[in-house]
Amino acid sequence: MNDPYRKAEDMTDYQKVLKGQREYFQTQVTKDVSFRLIQLRKLYQWIEAHEEAIEKALWEDLNKAPFETYATEIGIVKEEIRYTMKHLRGWAATKQVPTPITQFPSKSRIYAEPYGVVLIMSPWNYPFQLTIAPLVAAIGAGNCAVLKPSAYSPNVSRLMREMTEELFVPGYVCCIEGGRQENESLLNERFDYIFFTGSMEVGKHVMKKAAEHLTPVSLELGGKSPCIVDETANLKLAAKRIVWGKFLNAGQTCVAPDYVLVHKSVRKKLLTYLKRMTEKLYGMQPCKNREYPKIINEKHFDRLCGYIDQRHTVVGGEWSRKSGKIEPTILTRVSWDSPVMQEEIFGPILPVLVYEDLDEAIAQINSRPKPLALYLFTRSRRTEKKVLGQISYGGGCVNDTVVHLATSHMPFGGVGESGMGSYHGKAGFDTFTHRKSILKKALWLDLPVRYPPYKGHLKLLKKLM
Repeated sequence: MNDPYRKAEDMTDYQKVLKGQREYFQTQVTKDVSFRLIQLRKLYQWIEAHEEAIEKALWEDLNKAPFETYATEIGIVKEEIRYTMKHLRGWAATKQVPTPITQFPSKSRIYAEPYGVVLIMSPWNYPFQLTIAPLVAAIGAGNCAVLKPSAYSPNVSRLMREMTEELFVPGYVCCIEGGRQENESLLNERFDYIFFTGSMEVGKHVMKKAAEHLTPVSLELGGKSPCIVDETANLKLAAKRIVWGKFLNAGQTCVAPDYVLVHKSVRKKLLTYLKRMTEKLYGMQPCKNREYPKIINEKHFDRLCGYIDQRHTVVGGEWSRKSGKIEPTILTRVSWDSPVMQEEIFGPILPVLVYEDLDEAIAQINSRPKPLALYLFTRSRRTEKKVLGQISYGGGCVNDTVVHLATSHMPFGGVGESGMGSYHGKAGFDTFTHRKSILKKALWLDLPVRYPPYKGHLKLLKKLM
């Protein structure tokens, strides 16, 4: 018998997948908070028992070192599960809210209700974390879920399929492998919610397809995230944290600093520290460093190599096609019109631009699409207040990079072209939850003021409202 939930090559009827999910959701079992907690605990235990397998899959797909795998994939997911389990009953509880005097006598309550069947489409750069973290939120909110990981990270995708088959009945959570054809087939179906993480261009297509069914979406996209270094910054520490945040996962991070804007007076000194820190963290031959990740495929490898101009390279600039690695590379004498500044780099290349006046730098950033992240290195509270207040972006750090997303206490998401919607912690629960407002009216009194004829009622109504 053909099982519609197994491997992508066996998938011929996606309507059967959705039918099975909807039938399971209609059993009402996922609305029980105790049931959700059991599923989250099972997921946590599976991850703990299979950490080595997860590490191996990420090594095969991206050459991620075990430390980086735990820090950016496994650890974040485990923390998200723990946080959700701790707070879930409170989030899911019915909330009573005040009722206006005009509706006396009655009570008003807000019910947290799952959307139903949700589609989670995830990318290849953090393939485990960016699939399972949204799944934690979807399960916590009481939904059924279809996972669609990236075909570019096949080993992690296969492992997650095996995980879902082992932990969940297919009508509850299933994982579908495959590429563009599978993506398109799924998007042709009607879901109750779609959560997408990936590029802006694909995000536009997802939103267009979702609009055909009026399906709500969350889009976690990206963009050119700036890093401003002013003349008061601790340059040595700034360089260390910029190098770490930029070259983490070989720059294949949606919130990586895309470019540096440094004040003219400290440009040379910052470049010296950037060079020193790059060599300290990744060695003199990064392409031979076993802990340094590779570029996901040849398409992206060739695209990135096209940005490297040896005339403007002060650090790195070499690559190894055999290993799929590109050295951490820092470019100078870059202008806003340079090819490397036209789209998100998403790789280990860091252009350094110069500014003289902070207002001009802010204007340059604001003239472009809103970035997913922004980083500011400064000791000046005035500068901090101005940058935080005058630039719109998803989120970021002052005097650090990237780490703002590694917490369940704050929402993570973009704005404008860098995305819409957010998740992590309660924000994730809220994303996958419909707030159902209910007013319950008492039967013992029925005030006549609202009913026609309205003669003489308006004066009383104005006193009440």
